[in-house]
Amino acid sequence: MDYISIIKAPIKAELEVFTSLFRDSLSHTDGMLQQALNQILNRKGKQMRPILILLIAKNFGEISMVTHNAAIGLELLHTASLIHDDVVDESRMRRGQASVNATFDNKVAVLVGDYILSTALLHISKTERTDIIEHLAKLGQRLSNGEILQLSNISSKEFSEDVYFQVIKGKTAALFETCASMGAMSVEGSDEMISKASVFGQQLGIIFQLKDDIFDYSDSKEIGKPTGNDMIEGKLTLPVIHALNVNPDPAMIELARKVKSLSISQKEIETLVRFTIDNGGIEYSERKMWEIHSSALSFIEKCVEKPDIQDALRSYLDFMIMRSN
Repeated sequence: MDYISIIKAPIKAELEVFTSLFRDSLSHTDGMLQQALNQILNRKGKQMRPILILLIAKNFGEISMVTHNAAIGLELLHTASLIHDDVVDESRMRRGQASVNATFDNKVAVLVGDYILSTALLHISKTERTDIIEHLAKLGQRLSNGEILQLSNISSKEFSEDVYFQVIKGKTAALFETCASMGAMSVEGSDEMISKASVFGQQLGIIFQLKDDIFDYSDSKEIGKPTGNDMIEGKLTLPVIHALNVNPDPAMIELARKVKSLSISQKEIETLVRFTIDNGGIEYSERKMWEIHSSALSFIEKCVEKPDIQDALRSYLDFMIMRSN
């Protein structure tokens, strides 16, 4: 099924406007800065976050420049956070291509991230809506806090599912949650609708991250990161956390602690990945995704009246689970 075409259908014209405005926001005449900005623009993804803002806004009202500037501001904030995350994580790849810090260096990457963050603030100010400006500022706080929580969890000896979901809710899910709520805000949706859209966005974000984490146990080269990459960075995700909790094998616990201490070898990672698969870690994460999927459907059924938006959001929800990269 061509999920993306169904998802984009109700907002095709509006998405073209957003894409043009977003490219303009990252246009600059300076040589090195423009090179870095071009690198970011050339690896444009599927635009799932701005698409969500536009769909939710169109469900509750008419898309305007308030919606577009909110979407640009959020996408720029997200872009800046990824650049800074790559520096923190010492990542050399982003979406299968060299990261900004790999192409240039950490100093340039941090400055480029700062420039994009300032541009995000400029666009969000153009909404002239204090509620939207405050919402984006709080998102920036949540993303930073989520990253710090993830870093502090590396030093913990526990393998906690609760902490794992706390991190997700402070990072990926916070982004989708804010997309949905800001979309409703931009067309002056009611407090009740904003709240319900926010929950729906959070559910989408959790599903997205669960799927992303499952990819780390796959050998597929289409995903854009090597198998076990999360473990290389000291991260234990839900599949392995579940496997360790149902089968606390001392040897595997020792390997998991080596992940947290950043001292694990590639061969040991392969052993831990195999242990995770053999002990139902992938199946458990997939069940979690479908449970959340079922709950998220209620928002579409109860709060979305336009048939084309219903189809788009159902396809969006299905795509979060069925996507291959």
